[in-house]
Amino acid sequence: MTTDNGGGVGGGCEPELSDSLKTFGAVLKALREEAGLTQEQFAPLVRYSPAYIAKIEQGKRFPPKELLKRSDEVLGAVAARVLGAAAKSLTRKAGPASWFRQWAGIEEEAISLYAYECRAVPGLLQPEPYIRAVFDRRLPPVTEEQLDREVAARLDRQQIIIQRPNTAFSFVIEQAVLERSLGGSEVTKAVVSHLLTMGRLRNVEIQLMPLRQEDHCGVDGHMYLAETPDHRWLGYTEGQRSSNLISAPKDVSVLLQRYGKLRSQAHDCRATVSLLEQMRGAL
Repeated sequence: MTTDNGGGVGGGCEPELSDSLKTFGAVLKALREEAGLTQEQFAPLVRYSPAYIAKIEQGKRFPPKELLKRSDEVLGAVAARVLGAAAKSLTRKAGPASWFRQWAGIEEEAISLYAYECRAVPGLLQPEPYIRAVFDRRLPPVTEEQLDREVAARLDRQQIIIQRPNTAFSFVIEQAVLERSLGGSEVTKAVVSHLLTMGRLRNVEIQLMPLRQEDHCGVDGHMYLAETPDHRWLGYTEGQRSSNLISAPKDVSVLLQRYGKLRSQAHDCRATVSLLEQMRGAL
């Protein structure tokens, strides 16, 4: 199984499609078309974006529970029961790849997205040279075709920052991630320039955590947090070839407390811009 490393860092940007997800997507598409609805017509009725519905129908996203409930209102009770039956095979196979697909769907619909990274630049902020450097060093090695597919998929996912200008994106990144110079100085320069460009967007805040920080509450590792349209918060973490979606309120509360503290411990946005400009000048 490959994952996207929290939004993501290193693994496969789009896990291989499972038969159960493709089957669910085909069933949803057939029921939608039977009702005489296009994706553009169906999506607002179930309160999701057309692009998100398209990815569910392609088997690229784990369908949220709310979709099943809302489909009852739009497609009818019989269609909802058919979808429910198709969804049962998904819940039985909810492994790490399924967790990522579910997180990716949450990410696409979120009204707030927070990320703390101590491993690499968050996937949503990686320029193409950096993405290639990450996957070029992946073990076991990938083919050129696989690398191109991973790069294209990650660049496609990054479009949510532009497509969702009302979503608030916040990133706290360890300065050490940039100092590592993954891929060499030219790749690092591309990353720094890209961070400066993305940080100028109204809906994006980027903060670097100093190399020396005695009061650091991120020692338990990276974290990703998302606020859903109905104002619930969810968390996501990853390890070696594994991932974890966190939904228990008490656990998510812990992550939110830690993230808030990390933001206060990191350089503010203006100081981050100054530091990035210094780093780019030194490369």
